[in-house]
Amino acid sequence: MSTTTHEVLNQPPPRIGHDAYDQDPALKEAVHRGGANWAERRLHKLGRIVGDEAWIERGRMANEHPPELTTHDRFGHRIDEVRYHPAYHELMETGVRLGLAGTPWHENRPGAHVARAAGYVLWPQIDSGTLCPLTMTYAVVPSLRHQPNVAARWEPKVLSDAYDPRFQPVDSKEGALFGMAMTEKQGGSDVRANTTSAQPLDSGEPGTAYALTGHKWFTSAPMNDAFLVLAKIGGADTPSCFLVPRWLDDGTRNVFRLQRLKDKLGDRSNASSEVEFDDTVGWLIGEQHRGVRVIMEMVAATRLDCVAGATGWLRHGTSQAAWHVAHRSAFGRRLADQPLMRNVVADLAVETEAAIALALRLAETVDRADDEHEAALRRVLTPIAKYWVCKRAPSHAAEALECLGGNGYVEESGMPRLFRQSPLNGIWEGSGNVQCLDVLRAMHRSPEAVEALVEEVGAVAGADHRLDAAMERVRKDLTEPSEAGARVLVERLALVVQGALLTRHGDPAVADAFIASRLDPDAGGLAFGTLPSTVDLDPILARALPSLA
Repeated sequence: MSTTTHEVLNQPPPRIGHDAYDQDPALKEAVHRGGANWAERRLHKLGRIVGDEAWIERGRMANEHPPELTTHDRFGHRIDEVRYHPAYHELMETGVRLGLAGTPWHENRPGAHVARAAGYVLWPQIDSGTLCPLTMTYAVVPSLRHQPNVAARWEPKVLSDAYDPRFQPVDSKEGALFGMAMTEKQGGSDVRANTTSAQPLDSGEPGTAYALTGHKWFTSAPMNDAFLVLAKIGGADTPSCFLVPRWLDDGTRNVFRLQRLKDKLGDRSNASSEVEFDDTVGWLIGEQHRGVRVIMEMVAATRLDCVAGATGWLRHGTSQAAWHVAHRSAFGRRLADQPLMRNVVADLAVETEAAIALALRLAETVDRADDEHEAALRRVLTPIAKYWVCKRAPSHAAEALECLGGNGYVEESGMPRLFRQSPLNGIWEGSGNVQCLDVLRAMHRSPEAVEALVEEVGAVAGADHRLDAAMERVRKDLTEPSEAGARVLVERLALVVQGALLTRHGDPAVADAFIASRLDPDAGGLAFGTLPSTVDLDPILARALPSLA
């Protein structure tokens, strides 16, 4: 008699062999709206990578074998190098080659930033750690252009689609990666509290060399080729911005002492370090004492990626949950056919589609930066979107994980990695309170930004009485905004903008479900899975995953 008891039953097959872009109608629709349909071949290639078993394994390996710091060689010389698993380099090479770094700044085509943002939504479905160096390389360009003589040397390397991980002077490389070093242990987001100092080595004019001394508390991707760094000149109250390379022009290593790597909750394939400067050479970017203004352009571009990356996590969680319930049965029925589970997965999908619409609309404002309305809208919409989409990511990941039950709590499922990653973008480049303060600041300094926001939502006035009523409530909040109530205001603004975008461009069933559950004052519960009974779930689920149709 057989004693075999390990016959595997009622388990979903691996979700592999698919094109993640092709299976994401909301993303495809947003790409077309943004005029980036010319990039579909590239996006389909990224989508197939996301669904490829070998690439999924590379993402796992890069996180299972995190970077290692080597401060000295065997003879005792400081080398300050970080070594990565080969999978990390494979991921980076592909991300750079497929346009996730500096590519949009030189493509000179309508929708270039929308195309990249769509790719950025796809990429974290296999790995998130590589997003950081890709983002910083993309985001540095607007800040770098404040100093034309320095940009002339560095920008061609940044715009290259070649990944060159060799640790050597930039002039001998095919491409370059950038990072930033702002925060210090005593200041965090308050970069004006920085103590790193800079002394001129030449005339002190913009574009000339300085010697920097100080300690940076959080510098990610320390093997990148150069970094934008904030430091104070001559005891000034406000910092200046400097380009600090890892290598100097004479072929020697710049002083860039890696004190330790951070042991992080998530984002483990990427190295984050503490760095000490000791007469480290950097070149002044822009005017003295205007460093915050210069580097904030890099920060603004980074915040776009915070939104797009968090949106990618929402999409990944929704896809994994939908796949599981489509192939798992309980109590005699497929999970996907049970009313409670259908409601949960549909609600996750609604949140995802709202995030996609907002993230790619934000990317459109970058493509249309010369348009006054778009530029004004970007000023206020960036912190709104960054606050809300990033806030939703952890609760969304937790609910998606729960759809898999105990299987979702096991590392092999990949869901714990998603859950650990999910809080990061809410912290990166300014936590929630910082975003809310930035919204208030934009409203105060740029009344045209508020006008642009109202105009954006007003484009769908009369389409849905519930949306109209929600906008009217927000209008009252806009008249006397307060710091204490800023989170409520920003949340309401985000929801109204998402509701307007879905009403104007989205699937009608998704738009109705979003407004009924997020904007209607008579809506039911707060947790995912509390969509009203009036919502038509079938078309929402069909968009979430074809097998749920």
